[in-house]
Amino acid sequence: QVQLVESGGGLVQPGGSLRLSCAVSGSRFSINAVSWHRQAPGKQREFLAVITSRGTTNYADAVKDRFTISRDSAKNTVYLQMNSLKPEDTGVYYCKITGAVDYWGQGTQVTVSS
Repeated sequence: QVQLVESGGGLVQPGGSLRLSCAVSGSRFSINAVSWHRQAPGKQREFLAVITSRGTTNYADAVKDRFTISRDSAKNTVYLQMNSLKPEDTGVYYCKITGAVDYWGQGTQVTVSS
């Protein structure tokens, strides 16, 4: 059974930083790509960043100069470092592992507000 558990969300002021974690279990983590997505209130879920098994990364234009995705294979964990946060970054953040079947975590809330 594949499980993904996100953590690290919370309330932060504009310009602040957060680091999200996505812990993966029950999967061949080392060979799968893992991505982060978010869903803002009233909007569709959108792609943010992906990291492949080889460490190749790709980002959505909206976050590419502010967010950094990384992975720790020893801990089966993928991180999303978020800097210079803006109110429009508010939403529920999800991680996904891609394989024969895609699996999603339950999400973690990020609120950027003064």
